[in-house]
Amino acid sequence: MWPDRRLIERLGIEHPILLAPMAGAGGPAMAIAVARAGGLAALPCAMLDAEGIARDVVTVRAGTPAALNLNFFCHTPQADDAPRQRAWRERLAPCYRELGLDPATEAAAANRSPFDATTCALVESLRPEVVSFHFGLPAADLLARVRATGALVLASATSVAEARWLVRHGCDAVIAQGVEAGGHRGMFLEVDPATQAGTLALLPAIVDAVDVPVIAAGGIGDGRGIAAALALGAAAVQLGTAYLRTPESLVSPLHRAALAAAEAPTALTNLFSGRPARGLVNRLMREYGPLSDDLPPFPTAGRALAPLKQAAEALGRTDFSSLWAGEAYALARDEDATRVTRRLVDETRAALARLTPGPAGA
Repeated sequence: MWPDRRLIERLGIEHPILLAPMAGAGGPAMAIAVARAGGLAALPCAMLDAEGIARDVVTVRAGTPAALNLNFFCHTPQADDAPRQRAWRERLAPCYRELGLDPATEAAAANRSPFDATTCALVESLRPEVVSFHFGLPAADLLARVRATGALVLASATSVAEARWLVRHGCDAVIAQGVEAGGHRGMFLEVDPATQAGTLALLPAIVDAVDVPVIAAGGIGDGRGIAAALALGAAAVQLGTAYLRTPESLVSPLHRAALAAAEAPTALTNLFSGRPARGLVNRLMREYGPLSDDLPPFPTAGRALAPLKQAAEALGRTDFSSLWAGEAYALARDEDATRVTRRLVDETRAALARLTPGPAGA
């Protein structure tokens, strides 16, 4: 049925559907549900400490014996930039005053930690079947330790140059992340999001450039998109936005309602974290412009927004919330993650059958 079976056979999964590891949205319940339908389970680990990662892995292992992907960020931490923090808060001061807040107000903000020696030791003890990275790869010695566990190593590329770099440095398969993808861009060699290619252009270019399996990601929301990706040479697809409206999703009720309304366009923005990521356009993005050159470094830009988000959400508003979603978010449905995966498989089979000529005279 599937044209390229390299990943399916290596991972022992039934279908070439990989759950995107979505920090803040995905967790053990979603991972288990996708695995039970024959896809690859995934856990986002960048926002978890060692105890949280271990706890989630134990939960998934208790729910399914299937292969599991643990995902980590590989950004290089930068020193906090106090002048930029102050300038960002000054720009946001009118919003603070509107909500009756002191611009110096603090609130808990999401943190994203890079892969390090401590996390590597945890991977060595947990021994997931797959370890994936965003924003490049970890240091060579850490990557060697990950590979020594027998894990398949994946990483995201937003250009052909990034894909070639990943393969040269030890990646077993490459995720071709088109500009349509929701959440953070995996870019690490590239710096200008305006130059990013769409999935249908990026995917075949990467397939032609590397000799490892390529996984398509971005703008794929149903079986037609999966069939198109497979026809362009993908060994598998990675989907995240398609699962955001499932009951297993951890997104807030306000985020879920915005997705279901399917009214807002999406755009790439760095306002929420300091790095480009795709989400639903909201007030902050409209009034401040989706991209800014003078924000605090990733991921600290979110500190100034945390009090605003908290206060606005208490009023039922998403003015300052990061509503991550890919361009195909309107195709998502209110179904459980197992049903979503099975539906995607059925739709893909039907789409591939339409693409396959029947016998002469049929």
